[in-house]
Amino acid sequence: MQPYLEFAIDLAKEAGAIMLENFKLGMKKEFKADNSPLTVTDTTINDLVIERVKSAYPGHVVLGEEANFPVDGSEYVWVVDPVDGTAPFSHGVPCFAFSLALTYKGESIVGVVNDPVMGRLLWAEKGKSAFMNGQPIKVSDSPNLAHTMLNIDGPRDDAYPEDHIRVMINERKGRITKLSSLVYGGMLVALGEYVAETSSGWYPWDIAALKVIVEEAGGKVTGLHGEEQLYDRKIQGALISNGLVHDEVLSLINMNKTAQ
Repeated sequence: MQPYLEFAIDLAKEAGAIMLENFKLGMKKEFKADNSPLTVTDTTINDLVIERVKSAYPGHVVLGEEANFPVDGSEYVWVVDPVDGTAPFSHGVPCFAFSLALTYKGESIVGVVNDPVMGRLLWAEKGKSAFMNGQPIKVSDSPNLAHTMLNIDGPRDDAYPEDHIRVMINERKGRITKLSSLVYGGMLVALGEYVAETSSGWYPWDIAALKVIVEEAGGKVTGLHGEEQLYDRKIQGALISNGLVHDEVLSLINMNKTAQ
């Protein structure tokens, strides 16, 4: 195991312990400009990642949902979502995860996701397979959407109305959830439980770790219209899949776009 991955796993474990300690009913929360909730757990974990990176890798950038650590000229960026799924987390719903990726020139090379409630710690290094708690993981082998699960999440977007996509997936006998956590849904794709997940959101911290984890588990992660993306900056949505249904879901998205 390489030092970057060990560092990321240790941080994920620390973050998981903080989330479990703070996960309780009646949680105090504030609301950001986009109306999404913010808790002390979000800021505590984001600050922890910055502190650890500054100590271990002072030449690296941290790009976080709640706070950043800029370094001029660095090609290494740690991309962190301290609590993906703050809405369910802050209302007592156990559907949230910590996500951390290391990108080099915008490409995800290390990814770690921690679901502390279920004890699921996923990690991957580019080119070295993906694991949960040390055991190899693999995406679903379903060749189409029939009798499968998909997650549609992220902000609503006039260029990508969810309702039309939902109708078309239902017609193909797929079942849809909205977990309010892209990281959680993507984790389930990597574990072979879901076949796909889509989002129109632009936040790189939602997808950066999933990019390497899902692809090392045999799946595929692109932009919402099939394009490759860099994850140290804003993205143009995301489609995460087992690879086998990727083109089918893309066709539904494009069909919807053409129909407007």
